[in-house]
Amino acid sequence: MVVEMKENGVAAAADAGEKVAQPQLNVKRGEPTLVPPAAPTPTGEQYYLSNLDQNIAVIVQTVYCYKPSPPGDGKDKDDVATALRDALARVLVHYHPLAGRLGISPEMKLTVELTAEGVVFVEGDADCDLAVVGDLTKPDPAALGQLVYSVPGAKHILEMPPMTAQVTRFSCGGFALGLAMNHCMFDGIGAMEFVNSWAETARGAAELTVPPFLDRSLLKARDPPAHTFPHHEFAEIPDVSDTAALYGSQELLYRSFCFDPDRLERVRALALAGGDLARCTTFEALSGLVWRARTRALGLAPEQRTKLLFAVDGRRRFVPPLPRGYFGNGIVLTNAIATAGELLSAPVSRAAALVQDAVRMVTDEYMRSAVDYFEATRARPSLASTLLITTWSRLEFHGADFGWGEPVMSGPVTLPEKEVILFLAHGKERKSINVLLGLPATAMDAFQELMDEI
Repeated sequence: MVVEMKENGVAAAADAGEKVAQPQLNVKRGEPTLVPPAAPTPTGEQYYLSNLDQNIAVIVQTVYCYKPSPPGDGKDKDDVATALRDALARVLVHYHPLAGRLGISPEMKLTVELTAEGVVFVEGDADCDLAVVGDLTKPDPAALGQLVYSVPGAKHILEMPPMTAQVTRFSCGGFALGLAMNHCMFDGIGAMEFVNSWAETARGAAELTVPPFLDRSLLKARDPPAHTFPHHEFAEIPDVSDTAALYGSQELLYRSFCFDPDRLERVRALALAGGDLARCTTFEALSGLVWRARTRALGLAPEQRTKLLFAVDGRRRFVPPLPRGYFGNGIVLTNAIATAGELLSAPVSRAAALVQDAVRMVTDEYMRSAVDYFEATRARPSLASTLLITTWSRLEFHGADFGWGEPVMSGPVTLPEKEVILFLAHGKERKSINVLLGLPATAMDAFQELMDEI
């Protein structure tokens, strides 16, 4: 931060031993408005959400930060909200379910009421420079939460719109776009395609590069449902280690750990060294490493069963593959289960092998079985004694150029659940991976020590 402040002459004061108050992010919001589609869209009916959409109905908050435009380029920060609002109205003609509201179908499932009410849109102003936002790889939920709009008093997702957008202008001329989107509307790939479609609309494109495919009935359950796999992702695992007490008694710390290409290669070497695997991907190796390290850091009892959940993109694994631009969740959760003793008494290669087995399990039949399992049971994946890894490292959110250039940084506001670990691409070449997680203070210190050994 001292480097960022040198332009203001603060560094000299700091060097002289004076205490200098760091600028704080303080956003003043205007009144929320609604942005409906720019042309008539279907109304008065329900839009079908598949069983894969039902499983992950959580709000995902992300922020995109844009630096000031160069002097004389004709673009002003005061124009950005108008440009984004107008482009949003136009792109919603294609993505019209986002302008509706969540409801419950006669089958007691989440659905979208096609009301064309519009996306909630808010403008805000921050009395500081964009630099104060800091490093999005180390999110500060209290501060960054000011850049994303949440409906006041909403107690559950039915009281929240599928999407809200907030444009925050900074005194330096930069701005931030904060989005809160319900995961039931789309997965990471779908969200990326929507944001990029919105951006190219703002840049004046006459047609979308990837128009959305809206028909989710492709993923309807079979009749009758036939779940042919055990689907342990739904299993409730007893917390015999009483980690709930640990989480309840200590502050939850968030940290980000960067794995550059050299460090990732060392992780892969560890995964291959134990003899359990002949080959493995970076994801399999890194997932096995952090699953094992988190297990040790939390001090789980040897008999404690622990579950690893992660999403596999099923778009190309379905038979036939899902159409390009599929608007919805094309991901399926797969799982691996082991006791803490099994993980910690074996090398990293054992955990990585379990991850690899979980990846290979995801076939067309497994995914259809998962769809049918929910149809028959209405069960949702349990996070008891679970680690859920979600991967954004392949999502090209840097392509969100609304006419002011690519975002200088983008990332999550916070993690949706304490059990979640996020893999984020890092650096301009996107060859490094940031591992973001939250742990109780003592466990985070232990996890840090384990990461320092890599």
